[in-house]
Amino acid sequence: MFKSVMVPVDGSEHARKALEVACQLIKNSDTTLHILHIPQALAHETTLIWGLGAVTLETTSNELEKYGRELIDRAAREATAMGAKHVDTTLAQGEPSRTILEQAKRLEADAIVMGSRGLGDFSSLVVGGVSHKVSHAAECTVITVH
Repeated sequence: MFKSVMVPVDGSEHARKALEVACQLIKNSDTTLHILHIPQALAHETTLIWGLGAVTLETTSNELEKYGRELIDRAAREATAMGAKHVDTTLAQGEPSRTILEQAKRLEADAIVMGSRGLGDFSSLVVGGVSHKVSHAAECTVITVH
């Protein structure tokens, strides 16, 4: 059904669930799974999945990139363990919703599978969350996972 599916991951439990759903969708197919991470420093403490600690505002750009690479590498290993045959990873910079949309277009993604909530704080609810912005502006199918 899909030739190319993109999953943005941020280390949240919702992103992990989105990865699971994407892997179920493409299981036993030749679909390419693109895992995207956009490193963001957080204004609050949180626990990230895949065994990584929180990335705070004091984190340097080099550390952000290192954590980001580690996060998508672990997500890729998990996707492979769940049956994804072709996994590609991208570490990108920029405003998350805009970057997700740009990467989906560049990768010619047929679908974006993403968590309904990420690691953002309350302010993202007020101005509109990333998943909301992506689902309204994407040119491809968007599946939001709760």
